[in-house]
Amino acid sequence: MKWITILVVTGLAGCGVDGPPERPVPAPRTAAQSNVSISGHATMGVITEL
Repeated sequence: MKWITILVVTGLAGCGVDGPPERPVPAPRTAAQSNVSISGHATMGVITEL
């Protein structure tokens, strides 16, 4: 009987018994920052030295 109670409680805890689903609140938008630049350098390949 104890195992049935543990299984029921575990099942109810995982199925959203705490309430209906709520849509996440989006983060507030901030003003765009000016003078932003992104730069970088990437290489890919095989290097061999003899």
